[in-house]
Amino acid sequence: MRPAHLFLALAMLLSLSVYGQQQYTIEGQTLNLKTQVEGQLTLLWNVIDGEYRYFSKKGNTIVPLVNTKIDKDYQEEYKTVLADQTADGAVSVNNVKLTLSSLTNFFNTYNSQMDSTFVAEAVGSEMETRLGGFFGVNNNIYFVNPDNTALIMAGIDFEILEKNKLRRHSLVFQLRQLFSNSNYDFSSTQVSMNYRFKYVQTESLDLFINLKIAEYTYIDRTLDAADVNDDLSTIAGSGGSFRSPLAFGLGADIPAGNGLITVAYSDIVAIAIDNNGEFPIDFSLGYKFRL
Repeated sequence: MRPAHLFLALAMLLSLSVYGQQQYTIEGQTLNLKTQVEGQLTLLWNVIDGEYRYFSKKGNTIVPLVNTKIDKDYQEEYKTVLADQTADGAVSVNNVKLTLSSLTNFFNTYNSQMDSTFVAEAVGSEMETRLGGFFGVNNNIYFVNPDNTALIMAGIDFEILEKNKLRRHSLVFQLRQLFSNSNYDFSSTQVSMNYRFKYVQTESLDLFINLKIAEYTYIDRTLDAADVNDDLSTIAGSGGSFRSPLAFGLGADIPAGNGLITVAYSDIVAIAIDNNGEFPIDFSLGYKFRL
């Protein structure tokens, strides 16, 4: 590519990245903000330093919309700001959440009441991804485990969710490693695809059901096994297999800092594969960041 063409391409990319943004000075800070809803009450927003920031503009006054946490309680200052700015209307702030979709609906409703010519802004998809790690213990009930030995495990979760229309649902891709020990020479590496349904959702806690849809597991094992004459023989080998276990588990996400603490009890029961008859132990604790 010629230098002139490269410069033109970079200029186009830069223009696309700032398209729809405008510079504002708010509380002494200069910010580039996007306009989500424009009307008598205008909603401005952007991702700043990895955090979603929202602002309400009425006339020439721009006010940040925040929800600070003091002693584990959210103060919901943004509701007070919106109530003051919309006191001339009849829109309740009680059910407004500090998310782009919820704020868009609120701003649309107020502007529609105040201006019959106002055209509401469509509420689109709001995707979020989360990445984190975890560790725990697992007694490997879906493989041979003669002494029901629990092994240490560690892994990585990558979660994809849509925060508007499908906020209770997410897709999780997981990599987990099971480590052998002196009592049980079995190790495995597993990649799986999971579906999660969040049956309880609050600002301080999400409870979910996890369904493991598909997995690829590579194992490395050396086991002593008795034959029909009670003679011991050694079974050794390694290899991989693909399965669709349809295994169910439970878990919780707890907001903490810029991410979430995740507690999970996984693979409690599987529909499509047999276990070895032992009670399942598959507990993990982890932390994931919002990307």
